[in-house]
Amino acid sequence: MTEIKYYTLEGIAKLQQELQKLISIDRPSISKQIAEARDKGDLSENAEYAAAKEAQSMLELKISKLQDVISNARLLDESRLDSTKVLIFSTVKLKNTQNGSLVTYTLVPENEANVKLGKISVNSPISKGLLGKSISEKVEISVPAGIVAFEIIEISRNNEH
Repeated sequence: MTEIKYYTLEGIAKLQQELQKLISIDRPSISKQIAEARDKGDLSENAEYAAAKEAQSMLELKISKLQDVISNARLLDESRLDSTKVLIFSTVKLKNTQNGSLVTYTLVPENEANVKLGKISVNSPISKGLLGKSISEKVEISVPAGIVAFEIIEISRNNEH
């Protein structure tokens, strides 16, 4: 059984776009490759045919898994989350108390994490250290480089920007 995962509206839309591409573009492309390989004759010794059939099996598996993920996806209503504490979908401005540098992270489901965009997984060490905390609280978080001390400067929601 697939577990239920929570997504933003944007996250669900990305999943649906990927599924649509797999069904409307990739599936017909592989069907065409199979037909072309079949036209070349003896299927028992046709490596192109075997490769295309294998690719088709992998694509169908990927489509099936993605459909399962989408059917178990739940939209999280960000407007109902407490904005005084760090929760999933919080955007948190932190001050590194050791060097004074400021960083901003948005805590998102693991499947929507993108460090380049400042979106970190809610399962990451930094997120776990911040969850449930409030503005002005100081936290010490164990990261691979050691322990880093932060002060929470600001908490906001994506829908407040």
